[in-house]
This record gives sequence, C-alpha cells and structure tokens, in this order.
Amino acid sequence: MYVKYLVCLFLLLLSGPVWAGDDCLPYKLTPRIDLENPTWSKEVVQPLRHMDLLHGNVVATMVDNYDIVADITNIEDGYCVALKSVYAVVGYSNFLVQIDIRHQPNTCSYTAILSHEDEHIRAYLSVMDDFKKELQDSIYSAADSITPIFVRSASDIDAAITELNAELQAHPDLILVKQKIKAAEEIRNKRVDQHDTGETLRACFE
Repeated sequence: MYVKYLVCLFLLLLSGPVWAGDDCLPYKLTPRIDLENPTWSKEVVQPLRHMDLLHGNVVATMVDNYDIVADITNIEDGYCVALKSVYAVVGYSNFLVQIDIRHQPNTCSYTAILSHEDEHIRAYLSVMDDFKKELQDSIYSAADSITPIFVRSASDIDAAITELNAELQAHPDLILVKQKIKAAEEIRNKRVDQHDTGETLRACFE
C-alpha cells in the first residue's frame, strides 16, 4: 500500500500541481477581436491549352490567418498564459481569371467573358461582406472559451501560445461559419451562371 502511494505521488509530481490549471482561471481575459479582409487583386491569364470557348474560370485564393497576443502572468511555480487578443485576416486575397486563348484581349467575346467572371468575383466578395459579423462573433466565441494555460518554464510559453491558437481555430463555432461561407460561395456562383442567358456572348459571334 505504501509503495502504491509513493508511485501515485511521483506521478503527480511529474504532471505538475493539480491546482495549476485552476490557479490560472483568475487571469482569463475578455478577448479583443480585430477582423479585417485582405486587400484583393485580380489577375487575368489565358492558358496556352484550350479551355471551354464559351466559359471562363475564376480561382479564388482565400486567406485565413489568426495572430494572437497572449498575456503572461508569473505565478508561484510558473506562468499563466492567457489569450488577450486576436487579429484575424480572413477573405479573398487574389482572383485568378482564366479566359480561353482564342479570345483576343479587348475583343467583344473577351470582354463578355471577362464581364461574366467579374460577376463571380462580386459574388465571392458579397459572401464575405454578409458573413463578416457572424465570422467576428464566432472568433470571439472561440477566443472567449479558451482558458489560460499553466507552464512551469518561460521556455514553454511559445508552445502554450501555439496551443491557444490551435484551440481557437479548432473551435466548432469557427469551423461552422467557415462551412457556411463555402456553401454560400457555391450557391451564389451557381446563381450567377443561372442568371446569365449567354446572349451577350452570342451576339459577339453574329
């Protein structure tokens, strides 16, 4: 029985004080959230290989970055690492428009296809505009749910900050709103295609 007690005591010492996590709870902060959309750009290219002559293509590059600032408090036997603020940059940074090489720049057909692809770009941008508040709320919900982390050594603080960031991005609220954004992208892009009768492009070949 005595040996079993010593083994349990040794394991507790290895894992740190049992009060360490709870002892950091008083240092939890109300997180500040700053959310911005990246500045976006558009590039138009014409691949050497033939595409669909009547349809262009848009490839949207999504930026999804979260930088956090942590508050470090020195307590007995270690440090409490608490999430203080989140600076998030989420949105589209680049739109790559592809148009078949058989459409010469500045011609009627080239301009018609480019105009249609610009409609897709506006659809993407409208998604981020409409979801900005919900995205900000979800980031706040995720950040506010994270409790401070106790570490024994200052050398472990960076790892704790990385863990806080990982917890933030793995939060169900944040994952859900990203899924909603992807679904909205598909719906709005389909709507753009459905509303385009093709008359403008057909007129170029008459």
